[in-house]
Amino acid sequence: MSAVRQFKYVSYLWDEKVASSFNGDEVALLVYRSNLLGADLRITNYGGGNTSCKAFARDPLTGMEVEVMWVKGSGGDLGTMKRSGLAALYIDRLHSLQNVYRGIEHEDEMVELFNHCIYDLQSKAPSIDTPLHGFLPFKHIDHLHPDAAIAIAASKDGKKITEELFEGKIGWVEWQRPGFDLGLKLKKCLNDNPGIKGIMLGSHGLFTWGDTAFESYINTLEVIEKCAAFIDAKTVSTNKIFGGVKLKSPSAEERKNKASFITPILRGLCSSDQKMIGHFTDDEKVLEFINSNYLVRLASMGTSCPDHFLRTKISPLVLNLSAEEAAENTNTIKEKIAPLFDAYRKMYTDYYNTCKHNDSPALRDPNPVVILYPGIGMFTFAKDKQTARVAAEFYINAINVMKGAEAISSYTALPRQEAFNIEYWLLEEAKLKRMPKPKPLSGRVALVTGSGGGIGKAIAKKFAEQGACVVLSDNNQDRLQEAYSEFVKLFGKDQIGHVVMDVTDENAIEEACKNASLSFGGIDILVNNAGISISKSIEDHSSGDWNLLYDILVKGQFLVTQKGIEIMRQQGFGGDVLNIVSKNALVSGPNNAGYGSAKAAQLHLARLNAAELGKDKIRVNVVNPDAVIAGSNIWSGGWAEGRAKAYGIKVEELPAYYASRTLLGEIILPEDIANACFAYVSGLLNKSTGNVLNVDGGIAAAFVR
Repeated sequence: MSAVRQFKYVSYLWDEKVASSFNGDEVALLVYRSNLLGADLRITNYGGGNTSCKAFARDPLTGMEVEVMWVKGSGGDLGTMKRSGLAALYIDRLHSLQNVYRGIEHEDEMVELFNHCIYDLQSKAPSIDTPLHGFLPFKHIDHLHPDAAIAIAASKDGKKITEELFEGKIGWVEWQRPGFDLGLKLKKCLNDNPGIKGIMLGSHGLFTWGDTAFESYINTLEVIEKCAAFIDAKTVSTNKIFGGVKLKSPSAEERKNKASFITPILRGLCSSDQKMIGHFTDDEKVLEFINSNYLVRLASMGTSCPDHFLRTKISPLVLNLSAEEAAENTNTIKEKIAPLFDAYRKMYTDYYNTCKHNDSPALRDPNPVVILYPGIGMFTFAKDKQTARVAAEFYINAINVMKGAEAISSYTALPRQEAFNIEYWLLEEAKLKRMPKPKPLSGRVALVTGSGGGIGKAIAKKFAEQGACVVLSDNNQDRLQEAYSEFVKLFGKDQIGHVVMDVTDENAIEEACKNASLSFGGIDILVNNAGISISKSIEDHSSGDWNLLYDILVKGQFLVTQKGIEIMRQQGFGGDVLNIVSKNALVSGPNNAGYGSAKAAQLHLARLNAAELGKDKIRVNVVNPDAVIAGSNIWSGGWAEGRAKAYGIKVEELPAYYASRTLLGEIILPEDIANACFAYVSGLLNKSTGNVLNVDGGIAAAFVR
C-alpha cells in the first residue's frame, strides 16, 4: 500500500487504522470510502456521483444468505453521507427487472419498480443510477464526475484519447441519459472488453471498481491521476490557455468593492420570478476564464456533465461591462445590463419551447443562475445560499473541464435537446416536488444590529428559523463571535454571516453592508436594534451622556437606514426597516431625559422614513418593547440600578415590578419582541408601514391612540 500513496492531482486520504476499525464491515467501508472521495472537489462535487458495494446478508424472511447491493440513495452527498443515506436492494430482484424491461422509451417506469427490490425498508430511496451499479458484477464501484475525466469525456476526440491513454484498459460508452438502459450499456461494454478497470461515459463521468473498498478507492484515484497528469502536460505545453489573456483584473480589494456595488443590482434583475440569494467568487480559476479570449465562445456552449447544468442552467450570462463601469451609478448600470437579462430570459424560453415534449413540466424560472463579470468575478443566484454556493462550485468544475478539453483537443457541450431532456426530466421534476416547501423568510436577507445578545439575538434567531439569511452585527467582538458560533451550529455557515459594526461609524456600516451584499446578494430586512441606556436625573446627566445616547440611538438608526435603503433601492423590490424603539418614546418617567427623548426621536425618525420611502415599496415600522431584561446588554453599566433607584425598589425586584404594572401582568422576553418583528416581515403585513407595535404587556400610558 505504501507504493500507491503518492498522488499529485488527487488527495490520498485513506487511513488503514480507521479502515481496520470497521472489522470488515463492507457497508461501513463503503461509507468511509464515499466520504473520502466526496472530500475532494476535484473528484466530485456536492451531491454528485454515487458509490456502491455488494455483500451477502441474511434475508429477514427466509433466513438465507442473499446478495445485497448498498448504493448511495437519491439526493445524497458523498462527502457527508452516513449509512442512512444508502439504498439497499436485493441483487437477484434487480437483475430480474431485465425480464420486464420494455425498452428505452419506457425506461422511466423502471424507477418505481426499484421499490420491489428493496432489502432494507428503512433505507434511502434508490436513485436513477442504481442499475448502473447493479448490472456490473464488481463488489465495490465508484461513479464520479472528476474534472480531469470529464475533460477527456467532453472533448472532441475523447474516445480516441481514452483508448490511447489507458491502452484499452478503460472502456467507453457514448453519452446517454442515466437510467436502466445505460446500465445495460455498461454491462455490454464490460462483456465486450473483459479485463477493463473502468468505463468512461461520454460527456458525463467515470466508472471504476475493485474487489475491496480499498482497491476500488485506489483504482479510482489512479485513473483520475492519469487523466489529470495527461491534461496538465498538455496544458503546460500550450502557450495560450483559453486563447490567451484578453484583459487584466484590478486588485482583489477593488474587485470586492465593485462586486459589492453591483451584486444587489444583479440580484434584483435575477429575482423577477422569486427572490434569490447570491454568492460571489473571484477564484483564480474563474478569473483565468472570464479574462480570456475564449470566454464568450465557451460560455455560450454550455456545460456537458448533467450534474453541472442541473445546478448552473444551460449556460451563464456574460456581462457587457468593463471593470471600471461598476463604479457608475445604479441607473446607468441597470440601463446597460437589463437588456442582457431580457435577452437571456428569451433565450431560455426559446430553448424550452423548442425542446419541450408533450408531457414536459412547465417552464421554470428563466433567469440566469451564473453571471460572469469579466475582470471582476462570478456571481451565482439561487433559492438559498447553499444552492448558490454549490452552483458556483459546479461552474468552476465546468471551467476546469473546458480548460482541460481545450488543452487536449476541443471542448464539446451536450446538444441542447439532450440537456433539456435531463433538465426537464419528469423524474427530476418529481424530485423537485418532493422538496419541502420554502419557509416564510426563504430568499430574504436580514441585517440585525446589536445582535450579539438580548433582543437582537432573539430577532436574528427567529428570522433564521423562518428561513432568512442573517448577518449578525455587534460592536462587541467577543459577544458577536459567541453568537455567531452558536448560530452556525444551529443553522450552518451558509445561512449566517457576521461583522463587527459600530453604528456610529460610517465606514463600519459601509463594510457591514458590503458584507451582506457579497455574502448573500443584498439586504431585504434591516433591523435597527443596537442601543444603549443611561438613567440619570437631569442634574446628573452630562453632555457626554446626552451625545452618546443620541449618537447610538438616533444617529446610528439614521446612518444604518441610509445605507441599507441604498441597497434596497438597487435591488428594486422594496424591503423592510424595523426600528426597535421603546415604550419610553411615548411615556414620561423619572431620571430618563436623555434616553427617553432619544427614543422619541427614533420613533419620529421612523415615521419620517416611512413617509419618504413608501414610493420605493420600503416599509418602515417600529416595535416598542419595555423592560426586556433577559440577555440584554442595556441592563449592565448601571441602568438596572438607576431604574431600581428611580422606582424605590431593589434591582432583583425589577422583573416582577415591571410585570405588575402591565395590564396583562406579563414579563416581556426577547422572544416576544422577535415574534413582533416576524409579524411585520412574514408577508401578512406587506401593506403596513409607519406603524408602532407595543410589546410591553399593556401599558395604557403608552397607547399610541
